[in-house]
Amino acid sequence: MNAVERWKREKHPLDVVDDVYEYAEEGLTFDEIEERAGDGEWERLKWAGMYAHGTHRGYFMLRTKVPGGRLTPEQARVVGEVAEEYATAPEEYGGETQNPVWGDAFLDITTRQDVQMHWIRIEDVPAIWERYDDVGLTTIQGCGDSARNVLGCPAAGLTDHECFDAQPVVDAVSEFFTGNREYANLPRKFKLTVTGCREDCAQSQINDVGLVPARRRLDDGWYYGFHVRVGGGLSDGPRMASDLDVFVTPEDAVEFCRAVAQTFEELGDRNNRGVCRMRYLVQQMGPEAFEQAVRDRCSVDLDTRGEDLTTGYTGDHVGVHEQKQDGLRYVGFNVVAGRIGGAEFVEAARAAERYGTEDATVRLATDQNFLVSHVPEEHVHDLLAEPFAADYQPNPGPFSRGAVGCTGSEFCNYGIIETKRRVRRWARELDERLDTPDDLDVVRMHMSGCSASCAQPQIADVGFRGETVKLDGDVESTNDEGDTIVEGMDVGLGGSLGSDNAFVDWVETAVPADAVIPALEALLAAYTEERTDDERFYEWCRRVDNGRLRDVMRSVEADVSGGVPADD
Repeated sequence: MNAVERWKREKHPLDVVDDVYEYAEEGLTFDEIEERAGDGEWERLKWAGMYAHGTHRGYFMLRTKVPGGRLTPEQARVVGEVAEEYATAPEEYGGETQNPVWGDAFLDITTRQDVQMHWIRIEDVPAIWERYDDVGLTTIQGCGDSARNVLGCPAAGLTDHECFDAQPVVDAVSEFFTGNREYANLPRKFKLTVTGCREDCAQSQINDVGLVPARRRLDDGWYYGFHVRVGGGLSDGPRMASDLDVFVTPEDAVEFCRAVAQTFEELGDRNNRGVCRMRYLVQQMGPEAFEQAVRDRCSVDLDTRGEDLTTGYTGDHVGVHEQKQDGLRYVGFNVVAGRIGGAEFVEAARAAERYGTEDATVRLATDQNFLVSHVPEEHVHDLLAEPFAADYQPNPGPFSRGAVGCTGSEFCNYGIIETKRRVRRWARELDERLDTPDDLDVVRMHMSGCSASCAQPQIADVGFRGETVKLDGDVESTNDEGDTIVEGMDVGLGGSLGSDNAFVDWVETAVPADAVIPALEALLAAYTEERTDDERFYEWCRRVDNGRLRDVMRSVEADVSGGVPADD
């Protein structure tokens, strides 16, 4: 039994929620918490949505779950206010100057439609939870080996692209698992996505469970429901999800997801953390045997597949878009790398109330952007003129539009390189320097600080994962053996989801960070010259031999000065 599994058996992980109140009331330090509860408490605190900062002992990242990414303006305002009040760096870590780009009191929108805040003190968590309880938000099971935030299409209920609005199912599945002790201690994290959208914005192909729109003729006519994909995921050992021969009605979706969780709980590996994810179980059993195991545990009879209604993958909602409701628009704001000031998010919430109808919402997207819905056409200009919108306009260049970055070494225990500032600087620099084809509206550039894939680099046009690079020459940063060490990354090309899904090929490894921009410039120049008709960048990368791609990247030289990005 591995150490994490032992800690989980010593005390049910959800019991840590009561512990948080106790630690906060007594004002315990990290050392005192560890002395009382052991070092396994840091693992259990993840079930409260709390992740201890790597190099900033005494502080937490706090993750807020947002099912389907949908917030009321009031909820969005509270999220921003909590960031303003509590997500502040202490003076010993530089205070407001700790981050020269975003300053202090910011929040991060994640690829799972969550909100993450940093510099949270445990003594402040009960007050945050009280604020959240008042508006129906929670951090419970934001992390840990249980059901995570349930993904959905951020434009659910707004567009003609969907067969039906699946947000009620998203909410029901989330409500069932949140706080449910029976299914809160799984072999590993459990990621679900539910959508009625034809364009699979909720990324079913890379989740443990994906419910996507379908229809089937039953006894008394055609019914809309879901087809099922299982066993997708990224990180080490990425795998596209497998289709099951199952049709699930909306009213049976919760029971079906419960049966999958039971199957995972009973049959999943609890010994080796490296292969504990559900995708390994699906791979080992095979989709047919896994499906039978789920059927055996499901209390309702499951019909076989009907007509699949998914047509592709979009995953991008930046821009001003017509809603299916007459005269209304939703506006997708571009948040490069997902980081936005708490005060700005408060202003976005207030703008949604000011310019939207009573049905207005603020919605988080899997590409780390957000949108404001139910805006009458005549108010769009005023919304875009709001001060908060100045840095998040819905008409960015292709690199800014597709830029995604994980937390990186700034706060994460596993991060090898800094990501957020670098992604922002690189995206804007590339948009300014490159003359891209007019029809190239987005280049998805995703940067993960390590191999854990929180920024989903395997499905990007250009994917990065952090590495350290050993160099020749005189640079200040060295290891104990005197070798020159700089931040660098592996470079992958040609990833996408959809009908032509594929993971990137890692065409170059251990590239010094300062050599990447010139290499990308060379790649885009070659692509612009060699592309056929309306060929997308990822399609060109797949068509061209990897050796040729490497030669293009190596055709330029760059000054290597340590790989640390300059401040904006």
